[in-house]
Amino acid sequence: MKKIFLFGFVTFVAMQAQAQDNINLDTYIGAQLATEDLNGTARYVGMGGALEALGADITTMASNPAGIGLFRHNEVSGSFGLVMQQDGKSFQDGSKTNASFDQLGIVLSSRTGRNSYLNFGFNFHKSRNFDYVLSAADKAINGSSQNRQTTIKGVRGDLDTYWGESQIDYLYYNMIEEPDHSLSTVDAKEYEFDRAHTGYIGEYDFNLSGNINNRVFLGLTVGVKDVHYSAYSEYFELLNSITTPSLTSVLITDDHHITGTGFDVKAGVIFRPVEESPFRLGLSVSTPTFYRLKTSNTTRIGDVAQMGYDAKFAFYTPWKFGLSAGHTIGREVALGVSYELADYSTNDMRAITEYNYDEWSGYGGYESCSDPVMKRHTEKTLKTVSTLKLGAEYKPDSKLAIRLGYNYVSPMYEENGVRDQTLNSPGTYMASSTDYTNWKATHRVMAGAGFTFDNLRLDVAYQCSLRNGDFYPFMNGLSAQYYDADNKLQTLTNECRGISVKDNRHQLLCTLTYSF
Repeated sequence: MKKIFLFGFVTFVAMQAQAQDNINLDTYIGAQLATEDLNGTARYVGMGGALEALGADITTMASNPAGIGLFRHNEVSGSFGLVMQQDGKSFQDGSKTNASFDQLGIVLSSRTGRNSYLNFGFNFHKSRNFDYVLSAADKAINGSSQNRQTTIKGVRGDLDTYWGESQIDYLYYNMIEEPDHSLSTVDAKEYEFDRAHTGYIGEYDFNLSGNINNRVFLGLTVGVKDVHYSAYSEYFELLNSITTPSLTSVLITDDHHITGTGFDVKAGVIFRPVEESPFRLGLSVSTPTFYRLKTSNTTRIGDVAQMGYDAKFAFYTPWKFGLSAGHTIGREVALGVSYELADYSTNDMRAITEYNYDEWSGYGGYESCSDPVMKRHTEKTLKTVSTLKLGAEYKPDSKLAIRLGYNYVSPMYEENGVRDQTLNSPGTYMASSTDYTNWKATHRVMAGAGFTFDNLRLDVAYQCSLRNGDFYPFMNGLSAQYYDADNKLQTLTNECRGISVKDNRHQLLCTLTYSF
């Protein structure tokens, strides 16, 4: 554990800030909650998720609900496996290898006509696995530091707002700087950063689907999501203090948790344009996920002071639209392609403004409103994401299937995106950290196999997910001007550069399926 030295002028202080109800979080936290992994059954993963038009896989009820309409028998399945991080190091509760329970579901199929079926389905799958350890280190440029940034914000007047100081600003501004908040900023020589993300988003889908004359397939899914997000970070700066030589380093720790639930509705259709051909097209749409969440946090500066808050907020993800195609050649070959579009610049962090309680019915509900400042920042920082899925399956024998898949996910972040800590928004001023990562495109490569034993099927899959990003410990290029004691105009700057980081993961997945 790194140590903090604050000899001579800081004593122990413990504070707990209860945030106002009308609080929301920022653009980068929202991006973490809105994204999804490729996960589900091993067959779905092994074919790159390109089953939206091929259907007959239980995971498709979350992407194109009409896919459940292709079932002709009852089925129950469960999936589990391992997720391994290629880079980084184990830190706190974060490990490079984690076991994962990924899916459990059932489909009940009933014939309603000669060529028509009505199917009911339920499926749980882990739509987001947060297990990831991020590490970064670099030499400070021109003495840049978190403390220097707080000083500049004070000079600019960014701390003099209705919302007040963020937790980071408060701790630095009152615990490390000179008592009169003079410009004797403590510069840094270098920094180190470690964060362990843990938790998941579980999705519980309820599906109703069917077909008309085995040519048009329709489906509707209502989904409930359960959020469990935790992140623990340590930010360490080696300081170069002239005015306070005993101040040699500083350590900021942050313990952050987000929990809550959300719901969405998905609808889809699959149809065969040519009656004599197995070729089929699929269309799907998903409403935003409407989240009601709770955030809790404790931020510490070494072991001498701490702040924290608990608050509720709302979050709406973007609409999603899907287009897919699938084709089979006999009983041996299945080919699928899917395209999904989602505009993440429409992510909406919302503040809870009022809780209404109906004494007659005994039920209550929240009212929320969008934060226009943070919404404009999201629109400038995030963009529309395209996801392309390709998949193929070959059966050399009725009891053996071999699968391959590939995904390309375009970048969500603008190349010059920044976590702007000068915004007059509660999402900024209640922030407990300043770091951010602009992730680039994601490439996923998959392979899998299936083995059939009468009514029992064993599917296995391997997935390699690769993406790079640029990490920043705080916003780059913040500056302020002031007049010194000789009434000369001076400029105080705080600059940092992006550090290349990686999020390369490997997944081994196994699914057991029983048909009856």
